[in-house]
Amino acid sequence: MSYKWWIFVAIFLFGGGLVIGLVTPTELSLPYEYIVGLKELSSILVPFSALTAVIIFIKNISVMLISFVFSPFLCLVPILTLTANGWLMGFVSAVVVQEESIGYVVAGLFPHGIFELPALIIAQAAALSFGAMAIILVLKKESRTVLVSTVTKDVGHVLLGLALFFIVGIFHTIIIVALLEKQTRDLLMVNINQNLRYLMIACALLLPAAIIETFVTPLLLT
Repeated sequence: MSYKWWIFVAIFLFGGGLVIGLVTPTELSLPYEYIVGLKELSSILVPFSALTAVIIFIKNISVMLISFVFSPFLCLVPILTLTANGWLMGFVSAVVVQEESIGYVVAGLFPHGIFELPALIIAQAAALSFGAMAIILVLKKESRTVLVSTVTKDVGHVLLGLALFFIVGIFHTIIIVALLEKQTRDLLMVNINQNLRYLMIACALLLPAAIIETFVTPLLLT
């Protein structure tokens, strides 16, 4: 499946989470640990501070990279990232609309959201694409045959396969082994190179998003 279709999948997952968040009863309270964590984070992320912008930027990039790296685990991480972010945005927006106004929500989300939301969709679509490729390597008979023959080629490859399995798990072992064999390496590298380009685009979008969220959004909310 081409990358553009993964964009649609990412939008669908985020939109689904957003709708669920909007219809979630606003009386529902967030977990106590989550609220405490938010309070601690808010005490660090003060407005109009370069450090705040840096922390927001690093945090967003970390989430993006973690999702990409762990996407081979049946694409669960990018799926959860998209739906959870959509739900949280919808739920918080519904609560704020009740307490303030729709305009307040728009002022708080739109300025940096025009950069951050596309970055989220682009990055998670890349993660879904990469994760799906790892799954295809397992399910496709031709590639599975190549991987098995590579692992069982000699004692050294068997030991390497076992070591990787216990260190990084089955899906990342499959990716590493696939990179050892030209037939599967060529297929995998096309996917990796494409998705890394999209990750770089997402990173570029996250920088102005962090700056706007730090220096512009607080002005609009006062």
